[in-house]
Amino acid sequence: MVEPLNHYKGVAMKKNTLGKIQKNTLHQQIVSLLAKRIINQMQPGDKLPSERDIAADLDVNRATVREALKKLETLGLIEIRHGEGIFIKDYLSSGNLELFKMMIYLNDTIPLSILQNLLEIRRIIVPQMAANASENITREELQQFEAIVTSHDSILEKDLAVHQLIAKASRNLLYIFILNFFNQIFRDFGYLYFENPDNQKRSELFHRELLEAFKAKNSKKAYTITHSVLEYTEKRIFAYYSQIYNNKG
Repeated sequence: MVEPLNHYKGVAMKKNTLGKIQKNTLHQQIVSLLAKRIINQMQPGDKLPSERDIAADLDVNRATVREALKKLETLGLIEIRHGEGIFIKDYLSSGNLELFKMMIYLNDTIPLSILQNLLEIRRIIVPQMAANASENITREELQQFEAIVTSHDSILEKDLAVHQLIAKASRNLLYIFILNFFNQIFRDFGYLYFENPDNQKRSELFHRELLEAFKAKNSKKAYTITHSVLEYTEKRIFAYYSQIYNNKG
């Protein structure tokens, strides 16, 4: 078993064994520090130090640590057993979308496995949502789509708007919420794709072709067009990722 923090075994703990934290958004920083250790170094069943010991280690008050621990519990990373201690959970069984989102931002660069997961699920879900949207889209939504395609917004903003429209027109509430949840991620990492002019042109073509499929209420064409552009996107993002981060190594 991985020993918690500074291998505490009943002796006085040294401070800052986890790392330094800033005074602003204290509990969020504690959440990140502990989450990194739990995900990267600990196993289900391992035990964290007590709330009191964590507070002493980081030189913060117990109320701040308590708030951080509650957040970790809602993320599915720990279980707080009163009278027994704080135990690591198997996040593969208890984790949720909020934890997945946190894992994206835990390190300086997005892990390749997380990026693959994100793009894969997008490629599986979005084409079917586009097919559904083509059957359900209203005249007003078609007008909104045309306005997006002809707008002078950045290609990233246009693409986000198109996917938002697909979600709403699909009439699938769960998909709408999933897309809303991940929109900030797509904003933050859009540069992986859209700084390349060829990719910008490919997305502009996708928008125009999908608009025509929606006008014709052709669900098969909407599915195929969307699946094709997402396959293209995956290949280009992985190529960019490999080039940038292999060069760094």
